[in-house]
Amino acid sequence: MRILIIGDVVGGNGLAAVLATLPALRESHRADAVVVNAENAADGTGTSPRQARELLDAGVDVLTGGNHSLRRREFAEVLRDDARVLRPANLAADAPGRAVTVVPTPAGSLGVVNVMGNVFLDATANPFEIIDGLVTEARDGGATHILVDHHAEVTSEKKALGWYLDGRVTAVVGTHTHVQTADERVLPQGTAYITDLGMSGPHDSVIGVRTDVIVRRFRLGTHDRFEVATGNVRVQGVVVEAGPDGRAVSISRIDEAVTAET
Repeated sequence: MRILIIGDVVGGNGLAAVLATLPALRESHRADAVVVNAENAADGTGTSPRQARELLDAGVDVLTGGNHSLRRREFAEVLRDDARVLRPANLAADAPGRAVTVVPTPAGSLGVVNVMGNVFLDATANPFEIIDGLVTEARDGGATHILVDHHAEVTSEKKALGWYLDGRVTAVVGTHTHVQTADERVLPQGTAYITDLGMSGPHDSVIGVRTDVIVRRFRLGTHDRFEVATGNVRVQGVVVEAGPDGRAVSISRIDEAVTAET
């Protein structure tokens, strides 16, 4: 199985870039499944129902979320009604939707688990206390391969979860910090890992937001409204290849510049 996993989509230009490049990326990487974290697609915070529909209609198999998944009230219906759209299991005790799904692919069934980090985020449960049950749920649902999106702030927490799950899931990928890391590897027992997939959106920015807004915030302590930047739009993520036993054999980063003509 080959899984194309795309990092946090930021703003409308990030969404447009993913939609424009997805057919070519899927073909060039021979992807059996596509998973996209879309929790920043709507002006940098949350996802709109229209955006979710556009991504799913474009061939994305599963959308994952993060700490902004509940930011837009109208998105709750999507979370409740579409099993392909996830939010972190420990986002809120009574949050709508689900954190685990299993989807068919040409290479077998893929289970996707969405969990949020406990450090510096408002998680309602420690991910290490709930992850075993979530993985079991995916396995009981018929998944031959399992991907975990760990939406977390801290590198050490992400790495610890990767090692904890080594050999029990196909891949553990980090999202949320919007900076692609260079530590992709297959762990000793066959789990692919990367601390952060990166950001699909404008990279002439401070993690997606206009640089002048953020520089002013740090210099002067202002609280200006965040505005998504526009320059140097890129699509980032990884491709994970795994055998029929669900163990990863390779993980490679993708970082695609998107021109205005794309």
